[in-house]
Amino acid sequence: MEMRNLIVVLTVLLSSEYCGAIHWLGLTVNGSSVGWNQTHHCKLLDGLVPDQLQLCRRNLELMQSIVHAAKQTKLACQKTFSDMRWNCSSIVHAPHFTPDLEKGTRESAVVFALASAAVSHSISRACASGELPSCSCGPAPAEQAGPDFRWGGCGDNLRYGLQMGSAFSDAPMKKSRSGSQATKLMHLHNNAVGRQVLIDSMETKCKCHGVSGSCSVKTCWKGLQDLNDVAADLKSKYLAATKVIHRHVGTRKQLVPRELDIRPVRESELVYLVSSPDYCNENDKQGSYGTQDRQCNKTSNGSDSCNLMCCGRGYNAYTEKIVERCQCKYHWCCYVTCKKCERTVERYVCK
Repeated sequence: MEMRNLIVVLTVLLSSEYCGAIHWLGLTVNGSSVGWNQTHHCKLLDGLVPDQLQLCRRNLELMQSIVHAAKQTKLACQKTFSDMRWNCSSIVHAPHFTPDLEKGTRESAVVFALASAAVSHSISRACASGELPSCSCGPAPAEQAGPDFRWGGCGDNLRYGLQMGSAFSDAPMKKSRSGSQATKLMHLHNNAVGRQVLIDSMETKCKCHGVSGSCSVKTCWKGLQDLNDVAADLKSKYLAATKVIHRHVGTRKQLVPRELDIRPVRESELVYLVSSPDYCNENDKQGSYGTQDRQCNKTSNGSDSCNLMCCGRGYNAYTEKIVERCQCKYHWCCYVTCKKCERTVERYVCK
């Protein structure tokens, strides 16, 4: 494990220009312990481009939201992809990334999209919760309230979240003069896809008011779904992502589907430039940890099945004892007592 961690750290020395665009995910390492009340705090994370540093200095109050977004990106990504060979391990050591994120793969596509959505999500909610002096609740919905509810409460300020989030997330691709133009376009496109999924996640949320808990009056507002729901939608787009090439269309170069170059790239789809490894075996040069010792589901037919997860190598079974609460009883008033029960479960891990 120590050798693996050393290799992961060394790979950053050879990293491409555009993993730097998500270096801010490394704020989970040192960003939480910072007060973010002095401009020199903005230099704590190497890799921020000048425009990101400028945004930090001018809007220090946003940095707690961006730190939160970095944490949520990691958690949501690892939870959403926990049942697949690639389980988002590529960003575990951020700001040091594995090579698969440096090559324009579909994994880099979904990480950039999710990170972009997370920044805007975090800022939008921070506005509504009163954490930011530069913004407040979102504007009242333009649509007419229904007969059984009224608009009120404090909705998430998605407009401000998108404005500041896109300025932060897109800056590395828009301002840097070095690196591949194709990679810039890919990341900008996928960032926009992530934010569009976030926009589509806005829903009407309501709270009931009335005597004895009745719902005679409902107050409703517009709020964002949890980031885990956004990540789930992006996972579907990841599975259906389109491989593209950078070629002339008319007088300028654009990204077009490699297989179906008769149509333009859709704004709703994730795109990638390079095919991914199969993630079956450990390969540090490709950024694959392999699936040896990963848990699998013997009865599943999905991506977490022992057949797919273990890449046909087979699996080992072992038993594990679990202690959990059982036979719980409610006592008036007002507490619950439970017993502790022990049961044995069978687990399966890939060879």
